[in-house]
Amino acid sequence: MYDYDLLVVGSANADLVTVVERRPAAGETVLGSDLVVHPGGKGANQAVAAARLGARTALLARVGNDGHGRLLLDSMRDAGVDTVGVLVGGAPTGVALITVDPSGDNSIVVSPGANGRLSPEDIRAAGSLFQAARVVSAQLEIPLESVVEVVRNLSPEGRFVLNPSPPRPLPREVLTACDPLIVNEHEARVIAGADAELGDSPEDWAKTLLALGPRSVVITLGAEGALVAVRAGERVRVPSVPVEAVDTTGAGDAFTAALAWRLGAGESLARAAAYAARVGAVAVTRAGAQDSFPTAAEVDALCRASPGEAAPDSRSAAGPAPGGRSGPEQSTGDAVRGGSQ
Repeated sequence: MYDYDLLVVGSANADLVTVVERRPAAGETVLGSDLVVHPGGKGANQAVAAARLGARTALLARVGNDGHGRLLLDSMRDAGVDTVGVLVGGAPTGVALITVDPSGDNSIVVSPGANGRLSPEDIRAAGSLFQAARVVSAQLEIPLESVVEVVRNLSPEGRFVLNPSPPRPLPREVLTACDPLIVNEHEARVIAGADAELGDSPEDWAKTLLALGPRSVVITLGAEGALVAVRAGERVRVPSVPVEAVDTTGAGDAFTAALAWRLGAGESLARAAAYAARVGAVAVTRAGAQDSFPTAAEVDALCRASPGEAAPDSRSAAGPAPGGRSGPEQSTGDAVRGGSQ
């Protein structure tokens, strides 16, 4: 019996956001809107997104003993995240400087702060959290050696989901644990390496990445949806849902969190990705990162808006036992339409 549907290991940042008419060129200054401070960071975002959907969620992270750290802790607790694994002090809370243009696209610069102090020793000390979690999710806004330690501390039946953002080359020990590895095109090219012949299509990218060792790969394609690929050769396209984007900040984190949660509930990778795509689609219609994350009821409403498509049962979080590795997936006819950003 697991205490948590999802353990997220990763960053927690204060997002400092301003809206601009256009992004500045080198050496140029532009005026933006009033600065708004939101709780963020890829780890905290994923934890809040999953908890808001109904997942029993814990976060392992570091924040500073400062106002930004308190903002993050309050936000996570309000969403229902268990913060027993959040360590406080040692460095200022991480900060992300975010500019958003009128189309909703963003540019982000991150000052890691306390995130850079989340050490392998911290991971080992939290061993009981790993044993209590159905699925473990991580990103790369924390030290890579700590991500390696995450893999080494997974429970025998645990499933590991990795979004390698910001991307960097990964050791094989990490790659072979991924089920799935979730990437966009840029991340796929970095992970594959500068000398790799990645090919022109998402199917080509998936083939190259799977050869590096992941059990499965999900490639997010923005308005074109996503591609799910497993070692057995199955390839499933998850179409997008058209929405009017307001702000894409955090939408990828919402996608990853929802996918990880649905995998822990026993769904196939294709159906989990389809549901996650709908979560991401709702998120981009709202401003901010954590403020944009929907509840399961809001996602179900979007599913019902597309007649003829079957939605995953959001009440099945305590469903079949997790830990099953990737195999042949359901057909595209069984997958819910969705979109990732």
